[in-house]
Amino acid sequence: MPGLTNWSPILPETVWSKVASALRQELGDGPYNSYVAPSALKVTVDGDPVLVTPTVYARDWFQRNALRRIHELWAQFDPEGRVLDLQSRIDFDTCERQRQAQKALSETLDVAKSVSRSESDMPLSSVKANDAAIVADTGVSKSNELSGLEATQVQALAQARADLNRIAGLQDRLTFETFVAGRGNEFAYTMSRQVAGWGDGHFNPVFFHGPYGYGKTHLLNAIAWEAKVRRPDAKIVYLTAEKFTNTFVKAVMDRSQSVFKEEIRSADLLLIDDVHFIGGKTSSQEELFHTLTALIEKNRRVVFTADRPPTQLTEIEARLRSHLSSGLVCALDVADQALRIGIIERKLEQLSRRLGLSRMPHVDVLQFIADSVPGSIRELEGAVNTLAASAGARLGSLTLDEAMALLQPNLKVSVERRVTVDEIQKLTADHFSLKQADLLSERRTRSVARPRQVAMWLCKQHTTRSYPDIGRRFGGRDHTTVLHAVKKIEELLQTDDQIARDVEALTRKLRSN
Repeated sequence: MPGLTNWSPILPETVWSKVASALRQELGDGPYNSYVAPSALKVTVDGDPVLVTPTVYARDWFQRNALRRIHELWAQFDPEGRVLDLQSRIDFDTCERQRQAQKALSETLDVAKSVSRSESDMPLSSVKANDAAIVADTGVSKSNELSGLEATQVQALAQARADLNRIAGLQDRLTFETFVAGRGNEFAYTMSRQVAGWGDGHFNPVFFHGPYGYGKTHLLNAIAWEAKVRRPDAKIVYLTAEKFTNTFVKAVMDRSQSVFKEEIRSADLLLIDDVHFIGGKTSSQEELFHTLTALIEKNRRVVFTADRPPTQLTEIEARLRSHLSSGLVCALDVADQALRIGIIERKLEQLSRRLGLSRMPHVDVLQFIADSVPGSIRELEGAVNTLAASAGARLGSLTLDEAMALLQPNLKVSVERRVTVDEIQKLTADHFSLKQADLLSERRTRSVARPRQVAMWLCKQHTTRSYPDIGRRFGGRDHTTVLHAVKKIEELLQTDDQIARDVEALTRKLRSN
């Protein structure tokens, strides 16, 4: 038919891009950056478009404030008339795993039916001979084998995990499905999925760094699980740097270095956690350097984690630091508010299933935990565990006051205290590697002026001081300077990810002091 040869379908992502642009104009930058921008358009295995929000809280906001308009815009921009669904990331991941499992099962059963039909066309004597050979080789009849086809993939996955767990001591709960991605760790999560997928064009080595409790070990475990499922024949070695060092030292004492080297250097994927541990250990560093060189030369994959980037591992010799930096260096930063709420939701979902609860706690309770518990993701999960243990079966129906009463005695959170301008100045100067006097000085270079503006913004947020009073405490500056600084930082919080991370980190330090 004329014209059909040039027709191509409009991708759902293209439609969503147009919808998002229209929403930005209608909602403004504030709601757009808080709710629309962090959400993503996904397509299910069945080809259905789904708007996936990072948290249940964000999903509920869409339902209350923007869903009807989104459907109107979607219908306007999508000539194919597809229906857009809305789900939180937790719901989407759960449903997608179920869809993929069902699809894989259907394909397996189709193959089984095909085999069955082809055998029905064979002479009876051939079929019996075939079945007899199978029974002789495996001890299992063909009919029994076919009746168990529905469990084949589940058994294969369970066996792969059992083998890997026995070899490497991985933790079953640390998978991609239980990892919550957000602004502080999205890039690290994406790169981890790429490594686990064995795709071409990978960086080598990959180096993740960040404070304790921010998900580095979780990502290493998740990479190992996923990589083993995708390539069951691959040799995957997971070690902490302490285990690497102890095993190497024992091999030297037993004069079995060759066995140790063969075990490590024959890996298809080597994952080493907390590599900063080998700082100051000369012989272990030497062995790791040669191991890394050998694996990279053979195009084998290597992933490290540490609490600092390679350039700051001053206890490690320069040439090894250079090798660690030669691939991809990826930071896991402080979790922002949306990510912290997402982590709380995921943890509560797991606990709710275990406790048999029918609903999640109210959103005010989630907000309270995210705001009140400073520190790492590990500490955040600890607070959720404490709340669940204290509340028991009442967890899903807790009010905010009840949650506060249960958490405060155990964690000493949300205790009001007076934050001072002097404290904010000291913390800000330390965070930006400056002196407090620099913030009070007349220096106007960007490296000093921007931290000064951040400190002024924090003073306005966390103290009761007026603009003139804050100005006086910053070297006698005029109140208009403080007003400009506050407005500038509020603008940058919407557009500059680094400033947002700096402010988030300083806010948590103020709360935890």
